[in-house]
Amino acid sequence: MKLTSRGRYAVTAILDIALHGKSLPVSLADIAERQAISLSYLEQLFAQLRREDIVHSVRGPGGGYQLGKTADEISVGMIIEAVNESVDLSKCKGSGNCSNNSQCLTHSLWERLEVQIEQFLHTITLAELVEEHRDHDCEKAHCHEHHRD
Repeated sequence: MKLTSRGRYAVTAILDIALHGKSLPVSLADIAERQAISLSYLEQLFAQLRREDIVHSVRGPGGGYQLGKTADEISVGMIIEAVNESVDLSKCKGSGNCSNNSQCLTHSLWERLEVQIEQFLHTITLAELVEEHRDHDCEKAHCHEHHRD
């Protein structure tokens, strides 16, 4: 699993749908505007996300995208994998041929870290990100403040 801007944009766009698409589909144009992501770039990402059933499209007036699974069923790792991203911290292209036809001294360290990151990203669900976002917005708005006289 390679983590680049492609995967980050995909996670951001899916989180946008989770936050804004509860009852109505969300258009890519709205996501592009809210998240400052190119519309043509989103179209490329969503072609891949649709193939993996992370989203489905709704055609017609007021159409757009909705989640293809529940927010509890979608992990950050699934989203990143759907856009064909992989984490390659070793820069060895997974071959073990780091330099001069041999492994670099820290090759196994980076491989182990990649496994840990991939496992971690599969434990974080979209539902958790939605909850974190709502808690953060609530803190900014002082939702939990209790005024006592």
